[in-house]
Amino acid sequence: MFKKRILSCFLVFVFTIKSSYSQCAMCKAVLESGDSGLAEGVNNGISYLMVFPYLLIGGLFFTLYRYKKTKLKINNLIRVNLCNIIYFRSSYL
Repeated sequence: MFKKRILSCFLVFVFTIKSSYSQCAMCKAVLESGDSGLAEGVNNGISYLMVFPYLLIGGLFFTLYRYKKTKLKINNLIRVNLCNIIYFRSSYL
């Protein structure tokens, strides 16, 4: 379920990035009077700059996920070891 959600979000992101060019009002006014190649370059630059905050947030969430996962694994290992110690102690009594 979780993997399907991530895959669908990724696909939506990939297929909508080409159609989501945006500019501020001043940039749009200047570029409409100029060369279309220049306008496309500015749009590509804006899209390029938009990607990095998403990558940073994604990296942060991935790091937190790995931290929680290893912490859970360590807690389960400690719990199993404590149960084994209690079991072996009670069997000797």
